[in-house]
Amino acid sequence: MTFHFEDFVLDPARRELRRAETLVALEPQVFDLLLYLVRNRERVVTRDNLLDAIWNGRVVSESTLTSRINAARRAVNDNGEDQRLIRTVARKGVRFVGEVTERSAAASSSAPGKPPDATPTELPLPDRPAIAVLPFTNMSGEAEQDYFSDGISEDIITALSKLRWFFVIARNSSFIYKGRTVHLRQVAEELGVRYVVEGSVRKDGDRVRITAQLNDVATGSHLWAERYDRELADVFAVQDEITERIVAAIEPQLYAAENFRAERKPPDSLDAWDLLMRALSHYWRVTRQDHVAARALLEKAIALDPNYGKALGLLGTSYMFTAHMGWMEMAAALPVAERAARAAIRADDQDAWAHNALGHARRFEDSLAEFETALRLNPNFALAQGYYGLTLSYCGRWRDADDAARRAIRLSPRDPYAPVYFGIAAFARFLGRDYAEAIRLAQEALRQRSDFVGGHRVLTAAAAMAGQAETARAALKELHRAQPNVSLAWIAEFMPIKLAADREHYLEGFRRAGLT
Repeated sequence: MTFHFEDFVLDPARRELRRAETLVALEPQVFDLLLYLVRNRERVVTRDNLLDAIWNGRVVSESTLTSRINAARRAVNDNGEDQRLIRTVARKGVRFVGEVTERSAAASSSAPGKPPDATPTELPLPDRPAIAVLPFTNMSGEAEQDYFSDGISEDIITALSKLRWFFVIARNSSFIYKGRTVHLRQVAEELGVRYVVEGSVRKDGDRVRITAQLNDVATGSHLWAERYDRELADVFAVQDEITERIVAAIEPQLYAAENFRAERKPPDSLDAWDLLMRALSHYWRVTRQDHVAARALLEKAIALDPNYGKALGLLGTSYMFTAHMGWMEMAAALPVAERAARAAIRADDQDAWAHNALGHARRFEDSLAEFETALRLNPNFALAQGYYGLTLSYCGRWRDADDAARRAIRLSPRDPYAPVYFGIAAFARFLGRDYAEAIRLAQEALRQRSDFVGGHRVLTAAAAMAGQAETARAALKELHRAQPNVSLAWIAEFMPIKLAADREHYLEGFRRAGLT
């Protein structure tokens, strides 16, 4: 939907304001303010309304608020004297008073009498500044140093994700471009972002050179670029500095008002950090062997730094994921995972991975609370978002679960874990008796990852309940291959489904498919 007033077009999907055919330059926050006023043009918008909508409830000075309103007026060729479009209502607030026509995006982009263009393949831009951080290029000439440059990129993603006014694409989606020559426009269209960060890392002995560049893909301009030459021991300060500079380039007024240094506790030992980065490179490959390798590296990191919260959190998460996949007995995994998760919370209760790990190890409402805390600390944590959806399913809230799983897919649209998120959405739809959609989502999960146990489980039960006996039998055969120990007793004991009716519904699907 686009908004037309005078000779202006305000396009929320593209995050653009045009006058005739000319693009009007707008800072992201000013765009958000103008869009909010236009959408709420039937009423007077108060100062508190604007603080809640644009600043997420944060307190800002009156001069800051006034400067944003004035910037919105200048963008639409208005001013405080004329107030032709944006009118101040004394002691009340402001209101957009121009005559607005709403049109569909397709109608807006098509000439009269010309059929609309085919549906674009690019993802629509979200309502916050959307950014992707590409894997930094390893310039060291040593392939074994890839983990180091990957770690720099990942820490910047994590730091940016804590800033709630950004929509940050998850690591797994941006990392599909590693080692590829690809135009930034393609990256922006495929991930649904406007801003892309790219850079390189050259590690030489005890020194490191990091270069980084922030690109506005919509305009093709470089907003900011910098090079850092540091002693290796200063790498954490360099990462924080890069993050602050990116924030400064996108939201300079906010940066001036407050220091946005990422709240992160670096490990006491760089060796432990090295081990964590190596472990993550295995963790994201989502195979049984890689999880074994990741846990071995994490154990070494924790031995070096017993209070390394993220390493402890990742260790607990890996154990629980392995058990849910049927690669390890739940009775063996759960106590180890819970000990690691609790140690992670004690070490750093502000680390999203720590709460994500404890969410895996707890049940029902306690689990939901931990995932909600993880998402409060890192709103763009796709993995926590996905498993929050799974826990909502276990609690009987299948509609909320479906929404959460789809948010995880949107946050990381190209991800080795995407089959897991599709499987969670499929399970939610199964619980809602929408067997056709459950089958479709499960098949999509298996199309992306043919050995994904969760996809085979949901496909088996959903096809059986839908009366598709042949599909159910074939799915059960593949399920036995992927998880040899699966049985009705295993599902009843190890899938923590809270409501007896939901548990019986799931078991009935497997009975009809022939599982014993």
